[in-house]
Amino acid sequence: MSDGLTIALDAMGGDHAPDMVIKGANIARQRFPQVRFLFFGDEARIDPLIDKLPSLRAVSETLHAEQEVRGEDKPSQALRSGRASSMRLAINAVHDGRAAGVVSAGNTGALMAMAKFVLKTMPGIDRPAIASFFPTIRGESVMLDLGANIQCDANNLVQFAVMGNVFARTVLGVPDPTYGLLNVGSEDLKGNEAVREASAILRATSLPGHFHGFVEGDDIAKGTVDVVVTDGFTGNVALKAIEGTAKLYAEFLRKSFMSSAFSRLGYLLARPAIRSLKVRTDPRRYNGAIFLGLNGIAVKSHGGTDALGFANAIGVAIDMVLHQSIDRIGDDFARLTTQPQPASQAAAL
Repeated sequence: MSDGLTIALDAMGGDHAPDMVIKGANIARQRFPQVRFLFFGDEARIDPLIDKLPSLRAVSETLHAEQEVRGEDKPSQALRSGRASSMRLAINAVHDGRAAGVVSAGNTGALMAMAKFVLKTMPGIDRPAIASFFPTIRGESVMLDLGANIQCDANNLVQFAVMGNVFARTVLGVPDPTYGLLNVGSEDLKGNEAVREASAILRATSLPGHFHGFVEGDDIAKGTVDVVVTDGFTGNVALKAIEGTAKLYAEFLRKSFMSSAFSRLGYLLARPAIRSLKVRTDPRRYNGAIFLGLNGIAVKSHGGTDALGFANAIGVAIDMVLHQSIDRIGDDFARLTTQPQPASQAAAL
């Protein structure tokens, strides 16, 4: 398994594992033929599925794991008792240099706890953040943190901005991203002390891209900035609100088209446009939240996704590896910390 780029997969994580994981890897293999896979999990369940896919078998290896992390397991419990689990062994493969990244659709809290414990945070990074991307009017944007850090100070938010900036450049392919701090208003005096301090620090830096300043909730869908920076509490609430609103409008649209014979006829005429809309907003297309700030690539897939969604999560991990995202985060953070700051702001770093 020494040739090419290798990705470790938690084959037992997710609602439809291991079948979904294996089919997803097979889809990703077609997009990234240079990639090889390490499957961690129950060999008796994994190998028969891989053997049905000769092209995948040729670039894969199965490593047996006696345990698997369950969705209801507490992170602390998984960390203590899950040393032989498929999730932990897949993360260990990244730490040991046998894989360039790990992808799991398993328990989010357990994955974060294990990844942070095994891979450690990068120098100068206090806390890792969960980042993901989503569709906007302008294209696509990334938002972080999405739930890893409920309370954040100015230093944490500045670090998130650095990491999100790199994500936008590597995964989204935006060479000169704009980034902003989520706030209750766009005026400089709005918000709590942490966001105001973070804004002052970011305005004084020369990071790649352009610091927009404060953005509000409606700016997220507008795509006002390429990177939305916030604490994990606000980010998680915003993300769930966006997902719920999308489902609400989809249900309204379905009921409207079923309300009468003329409406059903209108649906037939509008079907190509609706199909295009469905593809544009398909959550599988944006699957794959990455834990930024660790000494290794760790990607969390949605637990209920299908093979296509999992393949896209693998794609996020591969993009992060190919574009040397960890090195870029380190370079940008070094640039940030070596720039002169006002005394009150430098204390935050």
